[in-house]
Amino acid sequence: MRAIWSGAIGFGLVNIPVKLFSAVQNSELDLDMLDKKDSANIKFQRVNANTGKEVKWENIVRGYKVEDHYVVLDEEDFEKASPEKSKIIEIAEFVNEKDIDSIYYETPYYLQPEKSGAKPYALLREALKKSGKAGLGTYVLRNRESLVLIKTAGDLLILNKIRFQDEIRDASEIKTPAATLKPAEMKMAVQLIEQLTTDFDIGRYKDTYTEKLLELIKAKSKGKKTSTPKMEIVHSRSRDLMAQLKESLNPTKKAS
Repeated sequence: MRAIWSGAIGFGLVNIPVKLFSAVQNSELDLDMLDKKDSANIKFQRVNANTGKEVKWENIVRGYKVEDHYVVLDEEDFEKASPEKSKIIEIAEFVNEKDIDSIYYETPYYLQPEKSGAKPYALLREALKKSGKAGLGTYVLRNRESLVLIKTAGDLLILNKIRFQDEIRDASEIKTPAATLKPAEMKMAVQLIEQLTTDFDIGRYKDTYTEKLLELIKAKSKGKKTSTPKMEIVHSRSRDLMAQLKESLNPTKKAS
């Protein structure tokens, strides 16, 4: 794997030199955009809005509009804004991981120590394990400040980007209609949950949609006809909810 960032973790007065690696990869198929008429690839151009002419990548700069004109920024400007945050993941405090709602989680990364940082890296890792805490801090990657959570996973430290509070939309805008639940319905719903409860094993789940899509693509490439299975979604009505719960709890039904 190729490191996407290098810098240090700030742990009190201790700096731990590290490299950052992406911990995830895409599983979906890489589909190209084509012209429907002749299947030619669709290409995108960066065009000057005034002249209509294409602009080479090396001639493109970034800017921010202030009143009626743009202030152009170069790479030095981005570093000048906060040079320490571009190079150091500063742990500001330690928290209980369970106190952070899953809605805040964004992207995971692996942190690998440089040789000179092996001991302080191990010290932070083992201290986090012993305390049961995770480190909360910030740093800047690709000219964007990120809030991050540093926790342990075996011999590694994992960095999870998490969202700032102002990035989460107000849930009060989402209204749910009122509903009256019967005790018997609640009892059977809990029984169904208990019946389907197992130890978590992510390995049991695969991206089967991508596999089926690839099968369809191979079939079409050989000129085979494909058909669309009929799918009908039946909405549960309150009067048949109990019947559906009972049927769901049927072991034979579950096995099928």
